[in-house]
Amino acid sequence: MNGKIPALVILMFALIAGAAVYYLQEYAYYDSVSFAPGNEISLTLIESGLPEPILAEGIEGIDADSSPLRFRACFHTPMTQAMLTETYKTYDGAVPLIAPSWFGCFDANAIGEALEKGEAIAFLSEAGIAPQIDRVVAVFPDGRAFAWHQISPDAEE
Repeated sequence: MNGKIPALVILMFALIAGAAVYYLQEYAYYDSVSFAPGNEISLTLIESGLPEPILAEGIEGIDADSSPLRFRACFHTPMTQAMLTETYKTYDGAVPLIAPSWFGCFDANAIGEALEKGEAIAFLSEAGIAPQIDRVVAVFPDGRAFAWHQISPDAEE
C-alpha cells in the first residue's frame, strides 16, 4: 500500500484535468455565427480602404467570446480571383489557424499550403476587427473561401 492510493488519486486528478483542458479548448465557448445583414463577409476595397460585403453562399462559421482568434468561416463565392485582386486589398503573411476538429470544413494546413503555392489568394477582410487582430479571407480558384482572425502583422513589431 506504500503510496499506491495517493498515486492513484494523483493519476485520477491528472486525467480529469487533462480531459477538462481538452474539452475547454476543443468544444467549450464556441457558437455558430449568423451572417445576417450587417454581419456579412466583407473585403477591404483598395480605393477607399473600407470593408464592403461580398457575394457569399453556404456560409458556415464559428466564434467564441473567450478569444478573438477563435473565429473561422467556410463559404463559396461566385467572384473570381482576378476580379477580387483588382478590387480588394490582398493580405501578406496570411497564416490560417487550426480550427477545432469537429469544424470539418476548415483545414488550416491545406489552406496554408495553397497560400504558399499561390493556389489561393489571401485578402484583408477587416483590419482591427478586435485590438491588433485582422480578419483574413483566402479564396481558391473554384470559389471556395475561408475566413479567420489572426494577429495583425503591425502588432508583431
